[in-house]
Amino acid sequence: MITLRRSALAAAAAAIFLLTACSHGGPTNETAPATFRVNFDTTKGPILIEVTRELAPMGADRFYNLVKAKYFDGARFFRVAPGFVVQWGIAAKPDTTKAWDVPIQDDPVKTSNTRGTVTFAATSAPNSRSTQLFINLADNARLDGMGFAPFGKVVSGMDAVDKINPEYDEKPDQQAAEQQGNSYFESNFPRLDYIKTARLAQ
Repeated sequence: MITLRRSALAAAAAAIFLLTACSHGGPTNETAPATFRVNFDTTKGPILIEVTRELAPMGADRFYNLVKAKYFDGARFFRVAPGFVVQWGIAAKPDTTKAWDVPIQDDPVKTSNTRGTVTFAATSAPNSRSTQLFINLADNARLDGMGFAPFGKVVSGMDAVDKINPEYDEKPDQQAAEQQGNSYFESNFPRLDYIKTARLAQ
């Protein structure tokens, strides 16, 4: 009876956790289609990204779920390193960033970080990918051996990517941005370009 009661309590606790996570816009985990496209409407123009799930299934699934949840709406391109990468993935609202900050497992690298490919950013620790991504502005094959696994590519709009404002380079403080959301960017880096909306292509 004690085991059954503990199991029931554990199940109830899990249910409460899931309800709480959903109410705060926490991660969903739908399996993405084998291929899909996402339209980014940005302040520099439209960008179309095509994802091939078999390249990096865990990354593709997380990206798919982030887009469906409208996580990227209003997200700033907070790191623009010319000749290297454009990075984003901190949500407009800090509660949203916090709710989705649940790491996923690493994918093996199956294709190179060539110009236009889309890849999850991570810390130096294994299995630490969550919401931040980057587009390669050049052929960055050195990232392959570091475990950065591309899951998609820009199929149109690379001209818009190239125009994303680089004036702040890598100055924005990511921790402050995660804690304050867009209010931090608006106060300190007002000319950052951003994503208006990101939607699955029909």
